[in-house]
Amino acid sequence: MATFKELGLNSEIMKSLDELGFVEPTPVQQKAIPFILKSKKDLIAQAQTGTGKTAAFGLPILNQIESNKNILQSIILCPTRELCLQITKDMKALAKHSKRIDITAVYGGERIDIQVKALRKGTNIVVGTPGRVHDLIRRKVLKLQDIKWLVLDEADEMLDMGFKNDLDSILEQTPEYRRTLLFSATISKSIQSIAKKYMKDTDEISIGTKNIGAENVSHEYYIAGARDCFDALRRILDSLPGVYGLLFCRTRNETQLMAEKLKKANYDTQALHGDISQNMRTKIMDNFKRKHAGLLCATDVAARGIDISNLTHVINYSLPDKDESYTHRSGRTGRADCNGVSISIISPRETGRIKRLEKTIGKTIEHKKIPSGEEVYLKQVDSFIEEIQKIDIQNGDAKYFENIIKKLNKVSKEDLIKYFISHKFSYLMDAHKNSSDLNAEAKAYGSEREERDDSDKVSLKMNIGKKDGLGIKDFFALINRNRELKNIEIGTIDLNADYSVFAVPEDSANKVIQILSGASFKGKEIKVSVSDEQVSGGRSGRSRSSSRPSRSRSGRGGSGGSRNRRGGSGSSGGFRGRRR
Repeated sequence: MATFKELGLNSEIMKSLDELGFVEPTPVQQKAIPFILKSKKDLIAQAQTGTGKTAAFGLPILNQIESNKNILQSIILCPTRELCLQITKDMKALAKHSKRIDITAVYGGERIDIQVKALRKGTNIVVGTPGRVHDLIRRKVLKLQDIKWLVLDEADEMLDMGFKNDLDSILEQTPEYRRTLLFSATISKSIQSIAKKYMKDTDEISIGTKNIGAENVSHEYYIAGARDCFDALRRILDSLPGVYGLLFCRTRNETQLMAEKLKKANYDTQALHGDISQNMRTKIMDNFKRKHAGLLCATDVAARGIDISNLTHVINYSLPDKDESYTHRSGRTGRADCNGVSISIISPRETGRIKRLEKTIGKTIEHKKIPSGEEVYLKQVDSFIEEIQKIDIQNGDAKYFENIIKKLNKVSKEDLIKYFISHKFSYLMDAHKNSSDLNAEAKAYGSEREERDDSDKVSLKMNIGKKDGLGIKDFFALINRNRELKNIEIGTIDLNADYSVFAVPEDSANKVIQILSGASFKGKEIKVSVSDEQVSGGRSGRSRSSSRPSRSRSGRGGSGGSRNRRGGSGSSGGFRGRRR
């Protein structure tokens, strides 16, 4: 493999790389850097999160920036605030020894006047989220007429998050001579349409579909019945001392409810989803990065841009609707030469998805049994013993130890150990006296349609919900009263208080929007639009037919299973060393 020195980078950048300890480029860097330095063509690069994409486009751009000109020469667009800040931080580190190169981050959730002031001072590179960049263009503060490089990082995620209109408006403001560098984990039809419309004379590179850290990630799944999912999750967590990871749910409501239930069971957990303000999101992420919380419950959209290299686990409480999203999720662990584990808790009828996911990632997903109460107890005790053996006993505490030893002199060593362990883990013993087997058997279904799969569907949002008197029968009646919609296959449906989200085939989405929008339900005008909210549960089926319930975990709980408490006698358990 070539070194960075052999790729043609200048001495200032090489000095920064040496300080950062970078010697050998990753596969995407090895392909992209020489191409961007030497070619005049546009580039489409397929590469997953965690493959070193920032340096792949950042190094050659920094190498060619005219630092003596106080004008904007490059703009980098990315989907989330976190990724925007991470790219900006990385670019500044790479440009540490490059003279007079200014890099500015612009993103939503922060005061725009501060960002306006920074832009008016002049900058060479802007890293931004589409919404804020578009806003600054409309205010005539951000002008793109002189840029030479336009980078679309995580382009597929920007489209999934509904930024297509913003991207179209931004790209229309850029000069024709600029070079476009598009980096994406998947090359979807939407990506191809953007490439066709805004890119010309394009080359493509691909480093495959797996993350660079994928070899360090092991995959496993557990099968639990609908009523036992939460208890199964708790047993799994309690069998993982020191777990530090992300727990994925499908919807905002499910994410918030899951975090609240875990907190109530004394787990150090926080929620991250679209209803959380930017300031609160910043606090939550700061706490999580400092490991003040061991588990972060998140939706796919909210987790985008999270870049933490030492996560031990990714847990899928709900499998993602798209198989590609599983790769995104699992790729958030197993980074920086660390090992990681991707865990999925599935229903008996979701086992068919596992086979498809194995094809997607090119690895086996191992079926594991949900641990029994006794196994959890033994795991916790073994972990605690290992932990106390590593404690450095301070000599300065000798006088205190002498007094304690005198008080316990009449107790034998064997009894002392029994008392100590029984006291510390009494809650585990009580919880597992009558613990049941939570494992469920896989069930095969006669047709693929009997297993819920909305991977080829689009989520639509309707402004009618339960408060308006809408029930599932009313929903299908609303669809069936329109002759043109009668044969459209309706995917999963979420009926919320103020609105409803439902899945339809991608090629039928525009028809559904056009026909339903402007109609009325009990006197209220219906409005339908494409939604970035993934559908979590409820019902599915064809219009004109009744449909049986599909799995929805968010309302389940239960008092069984093991606990990882941080009250009373404490525990070394799942989130070791943290108490509430």
